[in-house]
Formats: sequence, structure tokens, C-alpha cells
Amino acid sequence: MPEISPALYRAGEGEPLVLIHGFTATWRCWLPVLAELVPRFEVIAPTLHGHDGGTALPPREAPHSIARAADFLEGHLDELGVGTAHLAGNSLGGALALELAKRGRARSVVGISPAGGLRPGDDAAAHQIIKVFSRMQKTTTASVKMLPRVMARPTLRRLALRDVMTRGHQVPAAEALALARSSIRCDIVEDVYTVLRTGDAALHDLDQIDVPVLIAWGDKDRILPLAVHSPRLREEIRGLAFRTMPGVGHTPMWDDPGLIAATIGDFAAKAAAGAAPATPVSATA
Repeated sequence: MPEISPALYRAGEGEPLVLIHGFTATWRCWLPVLAELVPRFEVIAPTLHGHDGGTALPPREAPHSIARAADFLEGHLDELGVGTAHLAGNSLGGALALELAKRGRARSVVGISPAGGLRPGDDAAAHQIIKVFSRMQKTTTASVKMLPRVMARPTLRRLALRDVMTRGHQVPAAEALALARSSIRCDIVEDVYTVLRTGDAALHDLDQIDVPVLIAWGDKDRILPLAVHSPRLREEIRGLAFRTMPGVGHTPMWDDPGLIAATIGDFAAKAAAGAAPATPVSATA
């Protein structure tokens, strides 16, 4: 029986595939691709700790870092009886997928515009991320009473969601409203800002990853621009396959559901079949 709650989506049979959402989102960001992935895999999509619908974080003295978030996610997977799995993550979720791969929890990884590729000391890029998210948080909070009317109109929906996707008009009004409301109910916003300000937002020891990895990046990403955030990952992850996705944004599941579902599903299926990883390339999908 499928399991669907604010904290978790789980359905399907076969090789386990864990979908990990991004910062301020929930598992529902994967809705556009589920219909194509569930017939192929056992799909597990949790809402991360500290996000709307996920488990609340305990009081903490230090900010909630990528490594700490991975600790919580790893514990959640243990509770669900998931050992190793194919991992696919977007943004923060991509960083967590790569972090879990270092810990031996991945059979393969697909990162969609993954976080964690900042170069240590790149304060300008870190502050730009804070600037974009701060603007989105302030705008959404200030317009919360108007959101139902805004999201009801495709042209306004596209405008409201322009920072995270290029085709926001394709998101159903109810889902767009839920996405916006969830974004301002995220409890780790200030933690992430602190981690970015202190220079601790980069992934480390990426050469320890020894499973097939594909990174796919939208060329219209306004939050983590490809030219700034992908080079370190491409340099340090051994055997990496890399694709540029034209015309899509940072969270592209609604921009092109078929492309994203095929990118995730085909790569995981190839890894499951024991196929050799693709030759590292910079391709346009």
C-alpha cells in the first residue's frame, strides 16, 4: 500500500529510489515525476527535518549544517528500513545525496543543481544565495494573504515562481500555493544563512564517492548558477557524468517532468543493471 503523508511519500516496488527535496521545499516538489518513476522503483520521498511537514529539529547550539542534516536523513532512512538506495536530490537534496554517497548509503546518485559546490572562501556567491532566498522569503511573507489570488492566475504564478523555475504556470494553482506557504514554514532558514556566512556550506572529500554519479543542471538556474556552482563538483567527483539541461531552472520538476523523470530513472536503472558509468562528459540533454 502506498504511504502518503506530509512527512513521507512511499510507493512502488523494485530497487529503492530516494528523492530528496531542496531547501524550504517538501517531498511534494517531486509530484510531477512520480507517475513515471513509481512503476520502475520503490520510490521513497521524505520531507526533511526542519521543513514543513517534516520532523521538528531539537534545540541546537550550532547551526544545522549539511553534515548534520545528513545525519538526520540517514537516521530517517534507518527507521524506514532503507539501507542503500539510488539517491536523487535537488539543490540541498543533491548535496545530501552526495554526502550520503560518501557514507556508503548510495547505489547511484543523480544531483539536480546540487548545493555544496561553493569554493571555500567564495563569500560573494554565498551572500548571493542568501540575498535571493531572503528576497523570496520576505516577498512571500508580505503577500501571504494575497497568495490564493496570485497563484490562481497562470501569468502571475509564473512571475511569482520565476526564481525557482522557468515554467511556473505549469504548476497547478493549489500546488503553487502549497509550495509558497511551505517555504515560509521552514525552521532551518536562519541555520542555512549562518552556515553560508561562516563559509561551511561546501561539500568536502568528494573523491570518496565511488558509485555512479550524474549531475544535471538547468542553464536558467537563478539560485545556483551553473558556471559558479558546478566546477568544483566536476573537478572532484571521480567518473562524473554531467549534463546541461536547456531552458529549465533551479527546481525543474515542473519545468520539464518527462526530462527529469527520465534523467533520474534511466540513470538509476542503468546503475542497477550493473552497467559501467558513462564516460565523463559535458552534454546537453
